[in-house]
Amino acid sequence: MKAETLAAEKFQEDVESGTLYTLATSFNLIVWNDNVNTFDWVIETLIVVCGHTEEQAEQCAYIIHFQGKYAVKQGDYETLNPMREAIIDRGINATIEEMVEG
Repeated sequence: MKAETLAAEKFQEDVESGTLYTLATSFNLIVWNDNVNTFDWVIETLIVVCGHTEEQAEQCAYIIHFQGKYAVKQGDYETLNPMREAIIDRGINATIEEMVEG
C-alpha cells in the first residue's frame, strides 16, 4: 500500500474517532523584545545561534524591537529547540510556536 493511502486512512480514522491532531509540519522560533538586551547582543546572538548574516540579524533585531516579537527561524522542533535554549542561555526570551498549515 502506498504511503499516501496509509496517511489518508489514518486521517479518516482520526476524523471518525474524533481524535484531535495537529496539522503543523513546521515551527517558528520566536524572539521577544525586552528592555534589557542591547541591539548588538541580540544581533550577535542571532548570528552565532541561528546562523544569520549580519544584515539578517540586524533586520530581525529591529523588527523584534518595534513589533515586540519576531519569528527569526522556521524549521522542525528538534532543530529549533537547541537554538531556543541557547538564546535563553544568553538572557533573551525565546519560544517555539507551531505553524498550522491549512
